[in-house]
Amino acid sequence: MKYKIIDRYILGKFLKTFCAAIGLIIVIVIVFDISEKLDDFLSRNAPLKLIVFQYYLNFIPSFVNLFSHLFVFISVIFFTSKLAGNTEIIAILGNGISFKRMLVPYLYGAGIIALVIFIFGNFIIPINNTYVKDFERKYIKNKYQNNFRNIHIQIEKGTQLYVESFDSKNNIGYKFTKEIFSDDNNMVQKITSDQITYDSVSEQWRCFNYTCRSINNLSEKFVRVGDTLIDIKAKPIDFNINYTSVETMNFFKLRDFIKQEQERGSHLVVNYKIEHYQRLLNPLAIIIMTVIGVAVSSRKMRGGVGIHLAIGISIAFSFIVFMKITTVFATNGNLSPFLAVLLPQIIYTIAAFVLIKKAPK
Repeated sequence: MKYKIIDRYILGKFLKTFCAAIGLIIVIVIVFDISEKLDDFLSRNAPLKLIVFQYYLNFIPSFVNLFSHLFVFISVIFFTSKLAGNTEIIAILGNGISFKRMLVPYLYGAGIIALVIFIFGNFIIPINNTYVKDFERKYIKNKYQNNFRNIHIQIEKGTQLYVESFDSKNNIGYKFTKEIFSDDNNMVQKITSDQITYDSVSEQWRCFNYTCRSINNLSEKFVRVGDTLIDIKAKPIDFNINYTSVETMNFFKLRDFIKQEQERGSHLVVNYKIEHYQRLLNPLAIIIMTVIGVAVSSRKMRGGVGIHLAIGISIAFSFIVFMKITTVFATNGNLSPFLAVLLPQIIYTIAAFVLIKKAPK
């Protein structure tokens, strides 16, 4: 019976403090965001109904998902240090309840939040982002880049396309190259063009200053044409995939999209994989941060909540910085995207076990 009472008490404190903390920061963020974007809203006559219900109502879940582990940590630090300051933890432990058993309601709370964040991050937020991106395109200036540079695409085995830059608004590519290779990896054809423009009527590409070099063993054929239509087996959407578009894909669409981009040889595959693994594994960070928060704040200290918050926020930000560092190593180095996402969690899980061992018993 005493376990149930204490479990309900701690779990209630946990969830209420988390909701209060995240609610307060959301209000502050929205106020600052409105002040920053007010000129755009007014100059483009954004309707108040769309600002509230299409933009901010769909923006909130994304923000909660992004900073959930940080605010779970701060919430745990805040209310647990108050419990310690009021000697409630001493009373709980003195009543025959072990420190590990006291962790159970914390883990329940962390598990509930982690499950909600997993569902939101993989299935609900991508839908929300569709509405947010649509609003931003219409009512916020200079939000999206229309020109993509240095695009490499493998449209099928042995066929590669390259454009130095692509204007997605007008469907125009510059410095285009198409290379076809034989099964033994020898080039058999190379097509170049200064500019390609998509013809929506014929569904082909108009090439300007077109050249075609065909190689057959020792013989070679060279053709130069000023202007011609060709089928390069690609559509404009193949050139203008914006990284932000993955934010609108749910778990299954993103998984299939990564497979497709791997086949095409996209240079952004690592970024897409990091996004995929973060959606899968980041909810675990909520549980890890909860355990560390309890271990740090359960000891009564001079300075009370302030000292605990200072220590806790330092740990939380070091975790965030470490995640960013491993991500950079994955995108610019040889670190596996899966390991880049998992490594910080492994290290801080070890830290959590060490802190739990040193926590007051």
